[in-house]
Amino acid sequence: MAIAIDHGLLASGSGDSALRSAQSLAPLTKSLLASVQWRPQDVDLVAVSVGPGSFTGLRVGVVAAKMFAYAAGAEVLGIDTLATIAAATPPEEGTLWAAVDAQRGQWVVRQFGRSGSGCPQPLGAAALVDAERWLAELPPDSVVTGPVLSKVVDRLPVSVRTPPPSDWSPTARHVAALAAQDYAAGRRDDLWTLAPRYSRPSAAEEKRAGYG
Repeated sequence: MAIAIDHGLLASGSGDSALRSAQSLAPLTKSLLASVQWRPQDVDLVAVSVGPGSFTGLRVGVVAAKMFAYAAGAEVLGIDTLATIAAATPPEEGTLWAAVDAQRGQWVVRQFGRSGSGCPQPLGAAALVDAERWLAELPPDSVVTGPVLSKVVDRLPVSVRTPPPSDWSPTARHVAALAAQDYAAGRRDDLWTLAPRYSRPSAAEEKRAGYG
């Protein structure tokens, strides 16, 4: 979690790993606000990573963000998780692929370039792919990033490049930076309709589709 003004970071922190996310969000929010001497009403915008990602983590994060924004009278913005991963990589990497784990040997991937300011710009839609086949078919010297790499780093094709492991994972600071850019450009999300984007349909949805 982070607090920022425009592109300037004021405070950031992580919840207690021994607690569930829902249990740690409230005390962390209170602590960070106190550290910068803000009241909830001083917050103008609440930004949250909306996926693609796993069901439970996204649900908790998006619901908590919407509840806080409603209580504080703030606006809300959903930030693409893959863009946040791309933003964690140094701008000099240029064009790259960001990836998240979708389980069952599959990833959700999306390609990004860079704007004049160095922020990631999508070069196409996100896609659900079979990870090993997708990696094997990438053009030589392709750059791939994302925390999912930790599971396959010893099996990556030699033609695939990766940033240093320290740049694989996004942070709240990157969410805040992308939100500041979008907010300045006039983008807003509706508090009532903002929803998570999951990596894949739920098991119930997949079963229903199979029998449809």
